[in-house]
Amino acid sequence: MASSIVRFDPFADLYQLQREVNRLFDNTATTPTRTNGGSTEPAPARAWSPAVDILEDQNEIIVRADLPGINQDDIDIEITGDTLTLKGERKFEDIDRKDNYVRVERSYGKFQRAFTIGIPVDADGVKASYKDGILEVRLPKSEATKPKKVLVSANN
Repeated sequence: MASSIVRFDPFADLYQLQREVNRLFDNTATTPTRTNGGSTEPAPARAWSPAVDILEDQNEIIVRADLPGINQDDIDIEITGDTLTLKGERKFEDIDRKDNYVRVERSYGKFQRAFTIGIPVDADGVKASYKDGILEVRLPKSEATKPKKVLVSANN
């Protein structure tokens, strides 16, 4: 009777667990859509969050979020301590003809994004504007965080 030597891989069980977890998340991240010719096409899950750019200069932090198709009244901005929270909802407006759609790829529903600012800001001076589907929030830095020039005097 011939026996072969099998190399032991201490990570084999870990790799198998990772594949199973990935398979589990891949199956729940998509939901079946309308059948077409007997086949069901997966579509992305409906949860979404807007893309955001954050920039900082000496005086303020600027947050820009892509929110196309969202009514300005459906956007909520909150500052709590050092956290900026953006909330809103993109509504599916053609609800009467919902069953006539063959494909819906744009995301709809509520979203929420929260960002830790990390430095003190002047909450009373925060300004927000919304134009062409882009939300811009300007967070002025508090005076304590702005750089101050220190003059050096000569000792005589």
